[in-house]
Amino acid sequence: MSNCAIVGINWGDEGKGRMVDLIAREYDIVCRYQGGNNAGHTIVNEYGKFALHLIPSGICLPGVVNVLGNGVVVDIEDLWKEMSALKDAGVPITPENFKISDRATIVFPYHRALDGLEEARLKDKKYGSTLRGIAPVYSDKYQKKTIMVGELLYPEYLEKRLASILEWKNLTIQNVYGAEAYKLSDMLAWCREFGEKLAPYICNTTKYLYDAQAAGKNIMFEAQLGALRDIDFGIFPYTSSSSSNAGYACVGAGIPGSHVDRTVGIVKAYSTCVGEGPFTAEWFGEEAEKLREAGAEYGASTGRPRRVGPIDIVATRYGCQIQGATEVALTKLDVLSYMTEIPICEQYEVDGEKTDDFPFTAVIDKAKPVMTSMPGWSCDISGIRKYEDLPVEARNYVEYIEKKIGCHISYVSVGAKRDEIIYR
Repeated sequence: MSNCAIVGINWGDEGKGRMVDLIAREYDIVCRYQGGNNAGHTIVNEYGKFALHLIPSGICLPGVVNVLGNGVVVDIEDLWKEMSALKDAGVPITPENFKISDRATIVFPYHRALDGLEEARLKDKKYGSTLRGIAPVYSDKYQKKTIMVGELLYPEYLEKRLASILEWKNLTIQNVYGAEAYKLSDMLAWCREFGEKLAPYICNTTKYLYDAQAAGKNIMFEAQLGALRDIDFGIFPYTSSSSSNAGYACVGAGIPGSHVDRTVGIVKAYSTCVGEGPFTAEWFGEEAEKLREAGAEYGASTGRPRRVGPIDIVATRYGCQIQGATEVALTKLDVLSYMTEIPICEQYEVDGEKTDDFPFTAVIDKAKPVMTSMPGWSCDISGIRKYEDLPVEARNYVEYIEKKIGCHISYVSVGAKRDEIIYR
């Protein structure tokens, strides 16, 4: 038995989906353990190209069981749409290969509405929410005023609970934001429509996972977003509302008494960021647009242009430490092939002093990038499959990053397809 966590090291959008799709062949189960449909994992395989928002990225692999853990917040309407799109593309989705924790939390339409209302109230101080209701639903969860997915199976119990919660929630919707109240009848109809469709997939996934471990099965934990969006260790308050940390994997998956044996941290060969908040090495103008176009850097969930810049050694080293990464997968190295010189953010300068340490949120806005560069390779590397066949400049770049972040780079991605990978 072996447990592995696939986690983001930076601000998210590092390429976790393509790595899960690749590595999950070695595992029996893939389990999403936090977050909601506010970020997408892009995979490309024999079925086509997909941006998966809730369903784990092992769904296209035969024999792999995919689980939505109790730490996930689930928009049941959006989940059903995602399942339907995959089925239409020929991807088998059955209760045997896809399971939803009965303890996962439901994102209601009023959570989405509240997300937009609060961002509008914040105006120029907004957090850059994806408007999927994630912050409101996690807030409600810790006030013990949410509905669990399993409650969809008990209509009378659900109606009593939802009536009480909605009475409370409408106080905020009407009196704070001046918006129209939500009707219990509408919310119950919404629950019935999608609850009936999802009912075959809802189960006690904690029992399933513990039984699987006892049988010697290997489990992969799939994170959403990255270390710098973690609610505790990220660029708070410009974070997600859950823990994207590998240390939370077993809790959010539903087997808190277990542990992670292997943590693969995903790092992009340059930096990207969707949403608001400090991004020290950010590029602007023509330089940014060239990199954005070369890497097709647009959000998988939102379609928004990603903020881009050179690789940030300070942030990446910090992310590896926070995640407890045992190894790193470096993705999208091929995107940098158009550059004759590869820029690198090697350190930060804060109040006139250079530092290798990632700053506390209150001072990170003062940080300035300390830059260096390395020669580029200026040729297409997407067809290369052996590390020794890479141009020496590309190998030098990989090994420089490895040394600076203090973690072995075991995979180098040179394309989006499953086989466009180099093993080290």
